[in-house]
Amino acid sequence: MDTLSPLHLGQMRSILEAAGQAKTLHIVIMTHPSPHPDFTITLQDKARWLQMACADLPFIHIHTTDEIELPLHEHLYDSNDSSENVRIDVATSNVKLQRLIKALALPAETALFMAENHPLTQSDLQEQLILQVVTTTLQPEFDSYAIAREPVAHWSAIHPEARANYTKTVAIVGGESSGKTTLVHKLANYYGASFALEMGRLYVGTDLGGSEVGLQYSDYGPICLDHAQAIRDAKANATAPVTIVDTDFVTTQAFCEEYEGRTHPFVAACVDEFRLDHTIMLDNNTPWVDDGMRSLGTPEARGRFEQRLLDIFARHDIAPHMIDQPDYDARYQQALQFIDQHIYGKTL
Repeated sequence: MDTLSPLHLGQMRSILEAAGQAKTLHIVIMTHPSPHPDFTITLQDKARWLQMACADLPFIHIHTTDEIELPLHEHLYDSNDSSENVRIDVATSNVKLQRLIKALALPAETALFMAENHPLTQSDLQEQLILQVVTTTLQPEFDSYAIAREPVAHWSAIHPEARANYTKTVAIVGGESSGKTTLVHKLANYYGASFALEMGRLYVGTDLGGSEVGLQYSDYGPICLDHAQAIRDAKANATAPVTIVDTDFVTTQAFCEEYEGRTHPFVAACVDEFRLDHTIMLDNNTPWVDDGMRSLGTPEARGRFEQRLLDIFARHDIAPHMIDQPDYDARYQQALQFIDQHIYGKTL
């Protein structure tokens, strides 16, 4: 039994060791008594991580409960307590174990696996439990409490299946020729981060033959679907606590309103349902470069589009972080400061 907040490699190694000593291993995932405030993790998320990790290990069975809590190892002590001072209500623990035995229809020879330094493995406590206790080897290089408290600082310890829930998305938005894509690649390289590219531009190449002459209202839904999948893929393969996104659904809506003269309800739904964690908006005060696919190059058009973006952000209660430096390197440095502060928790 564990809270898997998050699932990390040390827990996985203990699970594999336990599985090697049992014909069938039941893992019961519980809620965490003090979840991290920066991450919204459900029991279903945790079950999915472990189910995916153990998909080819059919002898491992995964269950969840938000009703039963057994003592967590890292929460059994006060900061300076020794194991002799631990406080465990064995009678209550036995009642909870009995509920599990009944709910899972466990056989009489069922054993309870625990880390060898868990207080319940003490001989006097073991003798009072209704289940036999079997210990697993310590994983001293993985501190579950420290990982749960600061997952960003322990990114490499988080199991790959759980990382999508612990990486934060940062969208880089702005008008045409504002340096978005270049900044995306610079940030991705700086942090070693995965990223999702601007989908409208890719869609023009794959579905419209490389020209926007055939672009119409019905294309904006598929563009958003493709972009949502690209973001999902980037998060699923997250290589860092930050995942960079080139433009967002608000930008797609702005282009739809600019070119089609109306708001797309499906795009609006995507803005709300596929919410990104942070948005950096670049001011439209850099030189405009005609690359053959841009059409909003006049000062009036650039100003109008920027205001349209701001209006749509306000419509959806999104407050982008504005970067208004016209110098490209200054923009890059400001973006680094924002990500370092808001995702990596660094003080400026």
